[in-house]
Amino acid sequence: MSVAAFIASQRTEHDVPHAVACRALGVSESWFYKWRDRRPTPRQGRRTKLTDAVRRVFDASGGTYGSPRIGDELREQSWRVSDNTIAQLMADLGLVARAKRRRRGLTRQGKRPAAPDLVKRQFTAPAPDVAWCGDMTEIATQEGKLYLAILWNQ
Repeated sequence: MSVAAFIASQRTEHDVPHAVACRALGVSESWFYKWRDRRPTPRQGRRTKLTDAVRRVFDASGGTYGSPRIGDELREQSWRVSDNTIAQLMADLGLVARAKRRRRGLTRQGKRPAAPDLVKRQFTAPAPDVAWCGDMTEIATQEGKLYLAILWNQ
């Protein structure tokens, strides 16, 4: 925070007049008013536009994009900006990308005990309709998940 921004914040937060704050910090009032009333510099204008663009891309992604993916999107829109600058802007704005949930393996031993082995690893049945086997597979599609179940007997 700059000295001038601090003086301005004292007025809004603590009702300290600008003249008193300027005197206490040893700066002239004319300098403060010149700072307050000046037009934004080209750099500040670009930073404001960039901030709006970052927020727009972040909101369009549903809050899932981090600085690298936002950087890719902005570079496609002909912005010349680094991922570190975007990361700094996102931190200033309080934007945090949601982390992807990790897929958990379904073949690992969980808290429940494994099912008992009723066929004792003998996969050839002595007669028809004695042992049944099945399998279920998850198939990811654009419309959602599909499950394929197969059941056969030996």
